[in-house]
Amino acid sequence: MNASASASAAATTTTVSRTTLLSSPSKRPNKAKGESDDVNGIVNKKIGVHDGNGGFCNTVSSGVCYRKASFMKWTLDDVVYVAGYHRIPCFFAAGLLFFMYVEYTLRMVPDSSPPFDLGFIVTRSFHRALASWPELNTLLAALNTVFVGMQTVYIIWTWLIEGRPRATISALFMFTCRGILGYSTQLPLPQEFVGSGVDFPVGNVSFFLFFSGHVAGSVIASLDMRRMRRWELAWLFDTLNVLQAVRLLGTRGHYTIDLAVGVGAGILFDSLAGKYEQSKRKSAFVSDAVKEALL
Repeated sequence: MNASASASAAATTTTVSRTTLLSSPSKRPNKAKGESDDVNGIVNKKIGVHDGNGGFCNTVSSGVCYRKASFMKWTLDDVVYVAGYHRIPCFFAAGLLFFMYVEYTLRMVPDSSPPFDLGFIVTRSFHRALASWPELNTLLAALNTVFVGMQTVYIIWTWLIEGRPRATISALFMFTCRGILGYSTQLPLPQEFVGSGVDFPVGNVSFFLFFSGHVAGSVIASLDMRRMRRWELAWLFDTLNVLQAVRLLGTRGHYTIDLAVGVGAGILFDSLAGKYEQSKRKSAFVSDAVKEALL
């Protein structure tokens, strides 16, 4: 019995140690120097926590003591390991430096010139085709309006038919925020705008440029499809969303920043709607628990 318990405890300790190493890969263990495999020791070494033998103590964080700042213990091996393991953050760090250089050396667009938009430059040929071929512009506008209808029907369907309100709540959050931002900063319509009477909103009515509700709505629907493992439908919506973005740039109906923020807005408000649902579930659970206790 004792031997079995000891073996089980040893296996558990080994498993926890490996899990800790995998979940905290900021610094590799150096077993060649005979360091202990004790779980607490490994964790403390990785996050820079030491005992009370020297250094200063931060009483705010439960009296945990630190001997020196974390970066002062970095070695060249640590830097190389981080660069190899955390490639994406390192890539964005390089991007930060590059765009700091671009921003501080860029000549500002004068107020007498139209805004510079890279998406407009890329879709210049497509824009000329739409401007010179009204029938093509009308056809693509009609198809885009159908796609917006597909988004709307799916989002409402998930609530009314399937009883899952998250996508609908996301859309309500998103369009309300879009209205506030769009009214707060009303951007000028691009000079080369090519409109259509069948484009959504139908009838050549005014609309907010920032940000794109077309793109954000499609992202919200696509995220819900992925949660429900409707992979083919999600990929279809993503593909149509890309084509929609190209068309909106070609017609000069949105700036590139409107479309990019539309993607981010769809992801953000889907996440907020999920947190809202979670908070309501917790509130209902607590309320039911209190009622049971009182009864």
